[in-house]
Amino acid sequence: MVEDKILEAPQLVAVIQAHKEAGRTIVFTNGCFDILHYGHVKCLEAAKELGDILVVAMNGDESVRRLKGPMRPLLPELDRAATLAGLAFVDYVCVFNELRPHKLIAEIRPQIHVKGGDYRKQDLPETPIVERYGGKVVIVPLVQGRSTTSIIDEVLRRAECTSSE
Repeated sequence: MVEDKILEAPQLVAVIQAHKEAGRTIVFTNGCFDILHYGHVKCLEAAKELGDILVVAMNGDESVRRLKGPMRPLLPELDRAATLAGLAFVDYVCVFNELRPHKLIAEIRPQIHVKGGDYRKQDLPETPIVERYGGKVVIVPLVQGRSTTSIIDEVLRRAECTSSE
């Protein structure tokens, strides 16, 4: 069941510890994932290829509003989490409500932390945390022209065109 892949932080930490003890490589990534699109899928797919277990930390509704503004997210956190968990290559999803996943990263200590190519390793706030315990930060290429913001902008443009006809 999709819901079985959505874990709260304490539960996730225990599950991940068991995977580490079994010798599995833990890959971690995070984001808002408001309107899951092809760019997200390719980034998550690339992340999974780097290890055995892919953990996706997803910003909860309140933290998305603080990051993206009062009109976001478009989809509620449970819908977004279930959609992510429905992807075969995503092993676990955890909703967090801080702006950044620093606390969760420090608790899980994934061997690999992945972000999309719109970030630079040296500018990523998570890099010092991950490198401090010996983890590795990997930046995967973006799919150009694929973003939630571009999808929203296109919907608004099309709505404006149809309303002026």
